[in-house]
Amino acid sequence: MERKAAPKKQLLHIVVGGEIQNLEDVEFRDLKAMDFVGAYPNYAEARDAWKSASQRTVDNAHMRYFVIHAHRLIDPNGPTPDEDDH
Repeated sequence: MERKAAPKKQLLHIVVGGEIQNLEDVEFRDLKAMDFVGAYPNYAEARDAWKSASQRTVDNAHMRYFVIHAHRLIDPNGPTPDEDDH
């Protein structure tokens, strides 16, 4: 009898972006104007969303997008990262 692989555990990632004050720091100009791209169940999907959002704003040097590893904030003692979660 063939055993099914266990489903991968959800590792919550959030992608956000906004205009930064200057190119040397990560301080946003207007937190109310932040772009919440979305929440994703794994790093791969979050990275794809980050890449797409970043490429849409490539002409604005002050626009930055970030992948937040929310699962690490929620459960800092959780599973150690592997190749699926950088």
